[in-house]
Amino acid sequence: MSAMEKKLSRAEQKARRPHEILDAAFEEFVEKGYAATRVEDVGARLGVTKGTVYLYFPTKEALFEATIGHVSAPFEDVRASIDALQGSHSDRLRQLLLLGYDKLAGDRKTRELLRLQLAEGSRFPNIIDRHYGEFVAPLLDAVRALIEQGVASGEFHQGAAASMPEVVISSAIHLTIWKLIFADRNPIDEATFIEAHIDLVLNGLLARRR
Repeated sequence: MSAMEKKLSRAEQKARRPHEILDAAFEEFVEKGYAATRVEDVGARLGVTKGTVYLYFPTKEALFEATIGHVSAPFEDVRASIDALQGSHSDRLRQLLLLGYDKLAGDRKTRELLRLQLAEGSRFPNIIDRHYGEFVAPLLDAVRALIEQGVASGEFHQGAAASMPEVVISSAIHLTIWKLIFADRNPIDEATFIEAHIDLVLNGLLARRR
């Protein structure tokens, strides 16, 4: 290996270090909560000292906030997936709801992020605002826009559900919380739950032919 290759390798390792610290910090915060998590334990997960962690994140609070930002589901891939939806408005709404379930209930980090928000949100209200703004609000906007298009086309009727996208995606959040609280003792048939929800939504939105 040449000196240049070694230098590039060290540079790449240095560039990855903050992400590795944040991944380790996430596991510590999930396992112990904010108050009980120690910066030295985060470092120990990586085999580094707490001084190395502080080199990138000067306080535990800064580390926690950076961790939340790091693990928050990025919306860029979701937006691309939404743009690629095809078919009728009903077909696209079904696909969009399945995407929401996958990103909320189906992703372990997203579920644990919700747990952290519930536990630490009063201490760090900005993490709730950030997650809502980066993921929840855009998802709601996409659902609202799709339903409005369906109403305009005559495929959906203009009812209460059409003006309240929060209701349309609420069961995805319900399933996420169920998995956090009850999954070990009272598991749920997720596939049937999701299909029942989509069936309920579409039957509530579809225009009745006369």
